[in-house]
Amino acid sequence: MLNEFIYNIAVLLDETRWSTMLHESYYMYNWVESTHVLTLMLSLGMLFLIDLRMLGLALPDVPASRIADRLNLPMLVGFTVMVITGLLLFYAVPVRSSQSIWMRIKLVLMVGLLINAILFHRRMKEAETGWDSQLRAPRNLRIGAICSLAGWSAIVMCGRFIAYDWFDCLYLDPGFMSSMAGCVDGQTRF
Repeated sequence: MLNEFIYNIAVLLDETRWSTMLHESYYMYNWVESTHVLTLMLSLGMLFLIDLRMLGLALPDVPASRIADRLNLPMLVGFTVMVITGLLLFYAVPVRSSQSIWMRIKLVLMVGLLINAILFHRRMKEAETGWDSQLRAPRNLRIGAICSLAGWSAIVMCGRFIAYDWFDCLYLDPGFMSSMAGCVDGQTRF
């Protein structure tokens, strides 16, 4: 039932003129995809630097709060552009994207990492003073940093796998993987 609802929304998006124009554009789709990847590198590069500092693996002489304060704004701008371009990429090919197991895993990971980021910032403010200039952050912040590094690495891999058709509905037999990919019986429109 949920898969049919998602499929029907994807078909509605796919039938819009703007979706077709974006997908069939000779340059625009490539510009959007390139911008998505560039802002991904920019944002995740900054995020990974913050996480590695929390783990004591990068810039041990610089206070963690100083690194976070300096990198937060450009990182958030990059994330905003990355999300917008990601939505445009989905909008360009909504049916195939909505029926991708990799896209679904990626979305679940993103929700988990959003929760992790909220908890991370809360824990960072609540942590006892004095840890900022120590080699490593307190244990709960290190756990959040490890989750962030692992989760974002998995999201990048899932994003890359979306381009491949290993689990596309055209090739899957009805069953668990077909259901997880969002396949709807008799309705594949790639």
